[in-house]
Amino acid sequence: MVLYGLLWLVNSYLQAQTPLPDPLLMNNGQRVKTLEQWHTQRRKELLELFANEMYGHSPKRPAEMRFEVFEEDKKALNGKATRRQVAVYINGKSDGPRMDLLIYIPNHVKGRVPAILGLNFWGNHAVHPDPNIRITQSWMESGKGNPYANHSCVVNHQATEACRGTNANQWPIDSILDRGYALVTAYREDIASDDAKTGLQKGVHTLYPELQNKGDNFGTIAAWAWALSRAMDYLETDKAIDAEKVAVFGWSRLGKGALWAGATDERFAMVISNESGAGGAKLFHRGVGENIRRLCTVFPHWYAANFKKYMDKDTLLPFDQHEVIALVAPRPVYIASAVDDKGADPEGEFAGAKAAEVVYRFLGKEGLPTEKIPILNTSVQGQIGYHIRSGGHDVTLFDWQQYLNFADKHFK
Repeated sequence: MVLYGLLWLVNSYLQAQTPLPDPLLMNNGQRVKTLEQWHTQRRKELLELFANEMYGHSPKRPAEMRFEVFEEDKKALNGKATRRQVAVYINGKSDGPRMDLLIYIPNHVKGRVPAILGLNFWGNHAVHPDPNIRITQSWMESGKGNPYANHSCVVNHQATEACRGTNANQWPIDSILDRGYALVTAYREDIASDDAKTGLQKGVHTLYPELQNKGDNFGTIAAWAWALSRAMDYLETDKAIDAEKVAVFGWSRLGKGALWAGATDERFAMVISNESGAGGAKLFHRGVGENIRRLCTVFPHWYAANFKKYMDKDTLLPFDQHEVIALVAPRPVYIASAVDDKGADPEGEFAGAKAAEVVYRFLGKEGLPTEKIPILNTSVQGQIGYHIRSGGHDVTLFDWQQYLNFADKHFK
């Protein structure tokens, strides 16, 4: 009764037109009563539901995919780290879709190290001024969509030397290395286009035409999640990385992808979602913040075509994002918000984390140890972690400090 009381608490908070879907209620109307039912039946039902109705179906790991370490320096960053750059040739061909992994491994840690893996917005070269990082040749957003375009670093949608380190404030690499974690990142446009006009016509989508032009098509959020799994494929081969302690991280739209990656790929030992908002951690049932209509019209490439039928029905959905968070269970997951990020609906992100707790508790884990949203700039951490900080839509050093503390708690 305690478990179902959690959903009642969240439903009373939502005041939605329909009750929040119960992740422990199977398609046949019966409740999940055993761990085996969750792992072999209900979890599969939820994955299929979200693949059919929201994210689309993703391809399997390409048999022909190959990796090439094209640069390495064991004394990078003044000796602090080993820098490794790896080309992931998705279809095995040098002229096919290619994703570059930038990896920094702390030199002061003996043996295999845990890692944080996340996609970046503006290219690997933007996360640090290191002059040896390969500048991406993939399409680069310009104009108002790119906060760094005013630095004149993007010319004809191509990055230049002036782009180096422009996004370093969101990637405190020194702090991450000092805490004993490797950082692994790749550029979103290496994988799939985030241009609504070109949509599903670039990157990995070109390899899978059979997955397009149907209701459950392979969307861009799913492609980013799928690429994170392909990065994980490489990390399992890297002797410097502890592949059993890899946390997948994402901010904003890339946080949506990180959550779906964690839901679909149980090799990720932890999931960190920073201000992922609608289609990420927040509950649509609240009817607050960015809605399904905006997602499907401004960003039509993000989700499967089937998701469009739910426009203007946010509070009536037969599913919601707490079930995606619950698919991470029993692995640790951290959800973070910012008080001025109204479009992401911080209260809805907290409610999504809290509603997922019913599955964590069913699986014998603590969940999120608070009944109400924490005070500003205070982290609450169980198997589910959460904070809401001052400021707006961003990734700050405060955010990273909480994530590293959370990782320490579960990885060390």
